[in-house]
Amino acid sequence: MASATTSSIMIPAPAVSAVGVRSNRRRRISPQAGRALEKLGHAIEYLTDEFAHEGEAFSVRKEQLEAVRLLMAANREIYLECPEVPSFGERCRSFLRFHTASRSL
Repeated sequence: MASATTSSIMIPAPAVSAVGVRSNRRRRISPQAGRALEKLGHAIEYLTDEFAHEGEAFSVRKEQLEAVRLLMAANREIYLECPEVPSFGERCRSFLRFHTASRSL
């Protein structure tokens, strides 16, 4: 994981947006969101590891599975709240539009 001194972290992992469309866009993750994602990830990993080591049937520990689902939903929500980073092409088009518009003034 990134250190606490970085101003932001970018994770290129695809995510499912609120409308269900996969987005391969990178997101700019603030240090606070990064710490929250890291802690949620550790909690999810801990619960799933504990569940796997116990070797019980899925139906026996429904509360534990529901806890994992809730943590995963919170993880997705935090990740999707982070702003998307414009692609290289979008940045170039914006740059060119700005310079073209400033010359026409």
